[in-house]
Amino acid sequence: MSENKTVRFIITRQGSADATPYEETFDLPYRPNMNVISALMEIRRNPVNAKGETTSPIAWDMNCLEEVCGACSMVINGRPRQSCTALIDKLEQPIRLEPMRTFPVVRDLQVDRKRMFDSLKKVKAWIPIDGTYDLGPGPRMPEKKRQWAYELSKCMTCGVCLEACPNVNSKSDFIGPQPLSQVRLFNAHPTGEMNKAERLEAIMGDGGLSNCGNSQNCVQSCPKGIPLTTSIAALNRATTIQAFKSFFGSDQI
Repeated sequence: MSENKTVRFIITRQGSADATPYEETFDLPYRPNMNVISALMEIRRNPVNAKGETTSPIAWDMNCLEEVCGACSMVINGRPRQSCTALIDKLEQPIRLEPMRTFPVVRDLQVDRKRMFDSLKKVKAWIPIDGTYDLGPGPRMPEKKRQWAYELSKCMTCGVCLEACPNVNSKSDFIGPQPLSQVRLFNAHPTGEMNKAERLEAIMGDGGLSNCGNSQNCVQSCPKGIPLTTSIAALNRATTIQAFKSFFGSDQI
């Protein structure tokens, strides 16, 4: 029965960053256990649309194909998510594929996520080390802290939470929930903590915490179930304390 069954895709296409978007429809033979990525691969192998016209292959990003790299994010039936874990059997048809609009479109479903990576640079989302030689074992992290920090470390930098957030757009400088959660993660690290004040100061100005509207779309859309709003609440408290420290010029508060 599945031999005659087809799956219809309506894909938003765009030839270049400056081109006008348009929709193109594709019909594919159904196969059990198909996901969106396998469908896009089939279209790339045989780029013929529903009218029988040969067209150009679809452009999109992918890498690991197991929801680890975060590269294959796109909007599927109106919801930002990973296309590698989007199973055809669980999607309403026709299946609509669109690029995330929080980021500039490069081509078709491929976007430029530079905005997100620039935000990670702004908040210094890494653990600095002194030199390139072996410094020996670092300080241990208490188990209780490690457990919740591990949840934050699951972030794939996929951009789904930024796409879902109504406050992240072309008219706003808001860095979004993902970089904010990374501030909490790296400030919790025993070595990363030495740059804690610097990271908190970075999110206390324009585009930082004050731009969050608490819509909570981010935590609902995160593929990894990261408690993003919990991080934002914790950072509100941490930045308040940091503001007092900065005002009084004291580290004893």
